Amino acid sequence: MTVKVGINGYGTVGKRVADAVQAQDDMSVIGVAKRSPTYEAEMANEKDYPFYAASDKYLHRFEEKDITIEGMLEDLLDVADIIVDCTPKKAGYKSVYEKAGVKAIWQGGEKHELTGLSFNSMANYDEALGADYLRVVSCNTTGLLRTLYPLHMSVGIERCVAVMVRRGADPWDTKRGPINAITPVLDIPSHHGPDVQSVVPEINILTTAVKVPTTLMHLHSVTVDLKEDMPTEEVIDLWEKTSRVKLFEASQGIDSTAKVMEWAKDRGNHRGDLNEIAVWRDGTKVEDGTLYYYQAIHQESDIIPENVDAIRAMMELERDGNESIKATNKAMGIE
Repeated sequence: MTVKVGINGYGTVGKRVADAVQAQDDMSVIGVAKRSPTYEAEMANEKDYPFYAASDKYLHRFEEKDITIEGMLEDLLDVADIIVDCTPKKAGYKSVYEKAGVKAIWQGGEKHELTGLSFNSMANYDEALGADYLRVVSCNTTGLLRTLYPLHMSVGIERCVAVMVRRGADPWDTKRGPINAITPVLDIPSHHGPDVQSVVPEINILTTAVKVPTTLMHLHSVTVDLKEDMPTEEVIDLWEKTSRVKLFEASQGIDSTAKVMEWAKDRGNHRGDLNEIAVWRDGTKVEDGTLYYYQAIHQESDIIPENVDAIRAMMELERDGNESIKATNKAMGIE
């Protein structure tokens, strides 16, 4: 069975999801939808992704730019088995999908209450089997779950405190950044901790966040009180065995987020993305039962493989989450 996937919203996340889906052997992109005829719409045409207009407001502009239109969003919903919604948060398409009777996935900018099911491939794949709607949690939440969930399952977490050092904006976003300031998020806790608990309620976590003038990656400073003491070497060994976690060292010359991203480019990753979570081996230490570590998150790309696994779970293409992760990783070239 090849699942027919539609993408609504072909921007930073949507174009990455489309390419990741197209790389799989059990699903394919049946069409992408976008509101306006940007260069990304032209590129979708070049990649032979059937293109649909999400709004008739700009139909004349699509024609002016010679962008081939297959129809409107409603026409895409008629032929798709599942929609991955990559539109801006609160865009309000749920009722449209419900009317069409099509399954749908949203991104972490939406609230948990929209679907009642928040997803992480490693932590709750089974809950997503056959689901009609879910949201893939945010890039930061995905990063926290990738490193915390193995600890939760191995020795248990008494309490976690994590500081999110967030980049000011996406690299392309000239409207919001870069900022010439360090801006604290004054809501405590930040939304990231409750977001982790929307997937694994048992993890006791508090998060705070600050925005800083960079556009490369987010960085987390994480402190974890473990229920059972675990030597530093065993923590590192656990993460080395964990999918979608990549360990780096300053001795490699990789001592900053800029150098992590340069490594991803030099490795030949598509778009220079890093789907894995970067953890510094030499920035990890357990002392008196408390674990301290740093990790970095590539905002545009760490959630992309989770979207693919979510499709596979919802469409019941694979009932074993580990097998889905392996298949997604292989197709996307993730180590």
